[in-house]
Amino acid sequence: MAAAAAAGEGPGGALRGCVRDFVAGQRDGPAAEVVAGLKAGTWTILEIVEALGSCLENTDPRTRGRSLQLLSQVLLQCHSMLHVEEVTHLVLFYENRLKDHHLVIPAVLQGLGALSMCEVLAPGLAVSVLKAVFQEVHVQSLLQLDRHTVYSIITNFMRTREEELKGLGADFTFGFIQVMDGEKDPRNLLVAFQIVRDLILKGYVLGPFVEELFEVTSCYFPVDFTPPPNDPHGIQREDLIVSLRAVLASTPQFAEFLLPLLIEKMDSEVQSAKLDSLQTLSACCAVYGQKDLQDFLPSLWSSLRREVFQTASEKVEAEALAALHALAACLARSVLSSDTKDLLDTFLSSILQDCRHHLCEPDMKLVWPSAKLLQAAAGSSLRANHRLTSSVVPLLLEQYHQHPQSSQRRTILEMLLGFLELQQKWEQEAEDESPLLCSRAPLCSVLFAALTEPSVQLQLVGIRALTVLGTLPGLLAPPDMELVVDHLTRLVLHAEDPQSCTAAMEAAGSLAPLYPQAFTGHMVQRLAEELQSEREEASGRPQDSLRTRCLQALAALSTHPGIVRETVPVLLQCLQQEPRGSKPAATCNVVAVCQSLQRVAVQCQLDTESCWYYHQTVVPCLLAVTVQAAMPESAHAPLGELLLEEGILTAMVPIISAATTHLCPELAAQSASQVVPLFLDGELSFLPQASWPCSFQPFQGGQHRAAQRRLLILLMAFVCSLPRNVPIPQQDRLLQELLALSCSCNCPVTATAAAKGFAGLVNKYPAGQQLDQLLEMVVDRIEAGLAEGPLRPQALTLLLWVTKALVLRYHPLSSCLTDKLLGLLGDAELGPAVADGFSLLMADSPDVLHKGCHADVRLMFRQRFFTDNVPRLVQGFHAAGPGVKANFLKGLSHVLNHLPRPVLVTELPTLLSLLLEALSCPDRVVQLSTLRCLQPLLLEAPQVLSLHVDTLVTKFLSLTSSPAMAVRIAALQCVRALTGLPPPALLPYKPQVIRALAKPLDDMKRLVRKEAVVARGEWFLLGSPGR
Repeated sequence: MAAAAAAGEGPGGALRGCVRDFVAGQRDGPAAEVVAGLKAGTWTILEIVEALGSCLENTDPRTRGRSLQLLSQVLLQCHSMLHVEEVTHLVLFYENRLKDHHLVIPAVLQGLGALSMCEVLAPGLAVSVLKAVFQEVHVQSLLQLDRHTVYSIITNFMRTREEELKGLGADFTFGFIQVMDGEKDPRNLLVAFQIVRDLILKGYVLGPFVEELFEVTSCYFPVDFTPPPNDPHGIQREDLIVSLRAVLASTPQFAEFLLPLLIEKMDSEVQSAKLDSLQTLSACCAVYGQKDLQDFLPSLWSSLRREVFQTASEKVEAEALAALHALAACLARSVLSSDTKDLLDTFLSSILQDCRHHLCEPDMKLVWPSAKLLQAAAGSSLRANHRLTSSVVPLLLEQYHQHPQSSQRRTILEMLLGFLELQQKWEQEAEDESPLLCSRAPLCSVLFAALTEPSVQLQLVGIRALTVLGTLPGLLAPPDMELVVDHLTRLVLHAEDPQSCTAAMEAAGSLAPLYPQAFTGHMVQRLAEELQSEREEASGRPQDSLRTRCLQALAALSTHPGIVRETVPVLLQCLQQEPRGSKPAATCNVVAVCQSLQRVAVQCQLDTESCWYYHQTVVPCLLAVTVQAAMPESAHAPLGELLLEEGILTAMVPIISAATTHLCPELAAQSASQVVPLFLDGELSFLPQASWPCSFQPFQGGQHRAAQRRLLILLMAFVCSLPRNVPIPQQDRLLQELLALSCSCNCPVTATAAAKGFAGLVNKYPAGQQLDQLLEMVVDRIEAGLAEGPLRPQALTLLLWVTKALVLRYHPLSSCLTDKLLGLLGDAELGPAVADGFSLLMADSPDVLHKGCHADVRLMFRQRFFTDNVPRLVQGFHAAGPGVKANFLKGLSHVLNHLPRPVLVTELPTLLSLLLEALSCPDRVVQLSTLRCLQPLLLEAPQVLSLHVDTLVTKFLSLTSSPAMAVRIAALQCVRALTGLPPPALLPYKPQVIRALAKPLDDMKRLVRKEAVVARGEWFLLGSPGR
């Protein structure tokens, strides 16, 4: 090499060798050597220029261009090392070269781009460079990269030399217009649009070139760009639209040119142009003033009105309404002088004039579009709202009485509801009286009448409207509010349709915090009376249905501290009533009470006072009634047997949990000091009952304590919901008792509750030696329990819950316990239960070990579990015997089913073969879990799954005849999802699938037939035009 040969001549010789290799040898590598030498101080920039001297003066433009390219590449890498004098000389040199041959220009621009980034650029040089570029370079004749370099030079100087460039005045604007005029490349346009926006927003002088600047940018409106396939630059049409819109909407100076253009495009037949124009108009209204819009208001209103009245697109209609809203808001913002015409009032008058008569038409054909226009304008400002509401609401009330049909009345009520909701928006800013005040009496009359109509839909809209009206201050007098409460109570108790009943409950819950006395004195009292009454309703409705409604309504009402103090005692009294009727009916009644108590608990979490009142009232009461039921004297009484049922105790768990999770640490510790000794020491003194027939010792052995041990599920709910910083009395003793009971109890419910309570405490236990010793003891107990014996299932349950507790907190022992589970998948007796246990490990538990109960849950624990264990599951599957392979498939399916979709899509190629094999597994749980895993993947990873379409079609169709309804439904959903794969891969199977789907159309289950209809319809449309 020449450079190597010249190395012996010293640094100068090496540099000249690099120059010869780059320029004459047409090799790019020496450029890096020159840069390295400059950075190392081997040579200076002056020496590099001197070494290039003969090449820079060569008569061949290609040689001159090549030498300048080397110098420019060096400057790009080393521009920060240059001194002021060097930068000055180089800038002047490059400026002069702009007059050179066109082959040299790209390298010159590259060098100027590097120099534009220099911080030591002398004053005046930036202006000099730009003048030379504007004068000497025809930018649009250059290649895209070179044009981009010019834009970069301008951007750099605008960022660092703003004041100097502003000194050019309008000449700078004109020069840039010449540079940009005719640009077509989207990469350059994004930069050019940003330059134009900076020109405007940073106060550069536009002078007489406002229209020219507008023309050079507006020629791209509306943007018509489709990115090429596999575009490495990733520029989307939306990027250009947003960037151009930011330019067009950046200054009111464009208004006289832009608004006619927007009106023209709005009147076109191209939907994308309409949408772009409407969105741009909305953006412009944020910066325009009244005088900018004045001359165009009639035309703008005409175009917007037409888009709402005649549009076939919901998107266009929505954007037209948004533009009208922005337009009216712009007019409302303008400050009026004494001699200025109020354009807002004129504009609103035009809207009223064109929409009012449509509200009065008998056929009501254009009533909804008119209402939407009026509401869009009314929502723009307080003034507009007052003007339009005061004009339209009386008219709508009048129309309500003139239209007897319930569908028409419902439409009118929905329009009234829209105006009422607008009043909520401006309630805080309103200084004058509400525009609804004059119409209060007829409005209440109409709404009350709607609640007595037989039409359910009319009732629902009336309830919503009354709810909104009740939130507006000063519009409901006390007698009106009493009527509202009476109507809502009537609907709760006697409405035939459950929708009306539910809506009335929700309305009561919304209004109760605003009018607590009205609801306490009327509705709560009436509901309590109904619950105490044993008579049958005259309507013949079953008493348990009425009872359920009352319970749900009491819970919905409990949204105010004062009301909570009235409703909670009523609900607790219902819990302690002697059961009537059959045992299943009595169980349902108690569960309904528990569900209502849970809802009240959740609503009380928002208020500290209510939360503590609820906790200290409800939790002791629940414990008292269940402890009483667990006493030997009560165990066989009807209420005692009922309260000890698993379903009822399970329903109490979320009550205690919700009542505990939001307690402050001090109050939680106070409660813990009472509840934990109750179970450990039988300390009953804090319970509301005065005397007890015998002791309460659930952890003591003996069959006579079995009923008491069932209550450990309530202890689990309490201790697992405490905040982590709350000390638990006698925690180590409690852990020992729970551990012993979880491994030795014959009752699966009690053993599981003990295991979950133990796991919940271990999850929050501070790391350290004590925890390690505790876990070592747990492992010994589990291993002993998993040996031969009748209590192996209990030991497995403990293993699963402790493993979950440790997996969630990333404890090192979790991998050891997971290994034990993987080994047990091959166990003939426990293998299926272990496989199901993987679902427990991955899923969110509803009662313990979740963030809501303050458990230690680390981010991405599922991804970590997947990474650590799925390879071993796959390996175990291949090594397992035929009798236990299904266990590994089931475990794998559960893990994948709970994995975040992006992770699963990434790993799909390696796991797909196993998933397809799982579809052939006879276990229905495996089939269902795998189908639910594959369905979203068909939509998110079509390219991968389309390679296996033959197998997927065959297996999905075979599962549509499964004996299990859930499997048939999931298979049909997957068959439907297949249509999201590329059509060319599916079309050969279209006749086969359509024929096969004829059978599930006659399935005995309606839900299966429904899915079959949808799936078959999608396959019929496969390959049709427009899909």
